Amino acid sequence: MTKDKAFLIFIVEDDPWYGQLLKYHLSMNPDYEVQLFTTGKDFLQQLHRQPDVVCVDYGLPDVQGDKLLKEVQQFNNQIPVVVISGQEEISVAVNLLKAGARDYIIKDPHTKDMLWRSIMNIRENSGLKQQVEELREELEKKYDFEKSIIGTSESIRGTFRLLEKAISSNINVSITGETGTGKELVAKAIHYNSDRKKKPFVAVNMAAIPRELVESELFGHEKGAFTGAITQKTGKFEEANGGTLFLDEIGELDLNIQSKILRAIQEREVTRVGGNQGIKVDIRLITATHKNLAEEVKKGNFREDLYFRIIGLPVELPPLRYRDKDILILAKHFIDLFAKDNKLKTPGLSNEAKNKLMKYNFPGNVRELKAVIDLACVMCDGKEIQADDITFHSLKAGDGDFTLTEKSLREYTADIITFFLKKYNNDVLEVARKLDIGKSTIYNMLKSGEIKST
Repeated sequence: MTKDKAFLIFIVEDDPWYGQLLKYHLSMNPDYEVQLFTTGKDFLQQLHRQPDVVCVDYGLPDVQGDKLLKEVQQFNNQIPVVVISGQEEISVAVNLLKAGARDYIIKDPHTKDMLWRSIMNIRENSGLKQQVEELREELEKKYDFEKSIIGTSESIRGTFRLLEKAISSNINVSITGETGTGKELVAKAIHYNSDRKKKPFVAVNMAAIPRELVESELFGHEKGAFTGAITQKTGKFEEANGGTLFLDEIGELDLNIQSKILRAIQEREVTRVGGNQGIKVDIRLITATHKNLAEEVKKGNFREDLYFRIIGLPVELPPLRYRDKDILILAKHFIDLFAKDNKLKTPGLSNEAKNKLMKYNFPGNVRELKAVIDLACVMCDGKEIQADDITFHSLKAGDGDFTLTEKSLREYTADIITFFLKKYNNDVLEVARKLDIGKSTIYNMLKSGEIKST
């Protein structure tokens, strides 16, 4: 591991002679910079220097070792703390280690050697973590973008070219496309390939929030701002500070909230409900909708000034029916994913099954394809998915338009949950974990009779 600066070690020891002994011993490594403090107060005043390791005497006269440990953790819980103590009580050591101390060393003739080895281990682990982080970032930078959005059709390649433009700047991005085309997936791909990837990605589905709670959800509220506001709440704009805020279905907002969002974007500042103090925020805004916002502006349903603020780089996601050859690529991906998640042998896909998929219109787009494939994996014999294993019962025709019905989604869900309940002996918690759904969903469907325990 290479570093631009020395490995900084703080020693907090009220016995000057003993502290100098430890400092001298550790300073034998030329890569170490060792700073000695005789009081906890002096040490805390220098904590802003971000030491790589803190070695603290448990019995300081002005502050107890466990309290000092808490102070360090509150400042930065990534700084390792080694406690050195004359107490040999096991309970003291156990409590400190449980509280987050990296090591506990008894004062005896071997202390300096034990401390040397402890710091070596800490430094090696720190180096490994740094290498893993650098590797993860490199993998994300090189591969995550096109790995997360799968396809080779010309229409999706055109989307890739737009997204490459999006990740090279902080321009706002507006994503449009039919339901199920993967708008949030695209928003995440932009964020995690941008220079904001280490900061939060906060997604909000505007259509899922009751109208009277939207302002509080976005901007937060102060304690007592309204009935039920028993504590202060941080809004989504604040949560996303430094990162990306993704507002899905932004076309569902009423004009009053639109004006407040416009102000927040223009001023880069929000005010909590019930508060009067402006809070500065630095966000990258990505919005999405299945509506034509230009038409909504003409109808008077969407503010023109907000429209031009959020439009930024427009990205229109093609529906799956325009990505013909991507259908089988995505189907294979979802088959592999289902088999891996459920520790099953990966089934093949018969020619008849392929033809059936290719002839279908997929009104629910990629989301519907995944649901169809998940169910087919459940229904097949485990070796190969046949045409009969593929079920489309989600269509409602009308002038050539197709939409997913609520019943079909419930049927898919019921079939898959029933399969897993049988597989895991009616263990609802395990099934909920495997399918990444709330256990209350399973209990409610059992209660209503939509699914039956086996």
